[in-house]
Amino acid sequence: MGPSVEKVDGRGHYGHRIAFDRDGFLFISSGERQKFTPAQDLTANLGKIVRLNDDGSVPADNPFADRGGVTAEIWSLGHRNPLGLAFDLQGRLWNVEMGPRGGDELNRVERGANYGYPLVSNGDHYSGEPIPDHSTRPDFAAPAVWWNPVISPSSLLFYGGDEFRQWRGSAFVGGLSSQSLVRVEFGPDGAREAERFDMDERIRAVEQGPDGALWLLEDGRGGRLLKLTAR
Repeated sequence: MGPSVEKVDGRGHYGHRIAFDRDGFLFISSGERQKFTPAQDLTANLGKIVRLNDDGSVPADNPFADRGGVTAEIWSLGHRNPLGLAFDLQGRLWNVEMGPRGGDELNRVERGANYGYPLVSNGDHYSGEPIPDHSTRPDFAAPAVWWNPVISPSSLLFYGGDEFRQWRGSAFVGGLSSQSLVRVEFGPDGAREAERFDMDERIRAVEQGPDGALWLLEDGRGGRLLKLTAR
């Protein structure tokens, strides 16, 4: 049996990033389609990251597997628009997602965790209506890094190559409205933005090539594919 499919209107926040872990499980990010409340609804797979076997069936050790249906597919919930999904060099899953007006997030994605949207965010709704900050609800998982002003994250990569050895283990995030490539580094005190490279164009995707080069894809008509090397 394949994964459940839900037909929903909404003009954006699709997510639709995929990543396989070392054991072959498939993770898929799903946005909340600008509908807000589905992110907290355990009967829907919007605003979630789902986990499936490679044949589309549901793993028996998913956090809500005993509930059946769409709920059984859910790995984590409370996401807004998760446009980057990647494993770090230790095999841990992370995502970047666009927040509302402020509050873009980098999250460590953990089994059964709830990341709070739309009940909490470090940004506010575009209408101007405030949203309580993450600090007001410690029962929700807080982001490892958040941005306000936003960077509009489009993609996520953990670097493991030799071309830029000094950056091994860093995360790279493509920025749309910020027209940038953002490097995040990790240390004993947590994660932080370490560098921001101004690209003068919206960056839709970032990938690592087999030789360790960084490949960037610009967004929009006339967008270029760029190869970045140390030389």
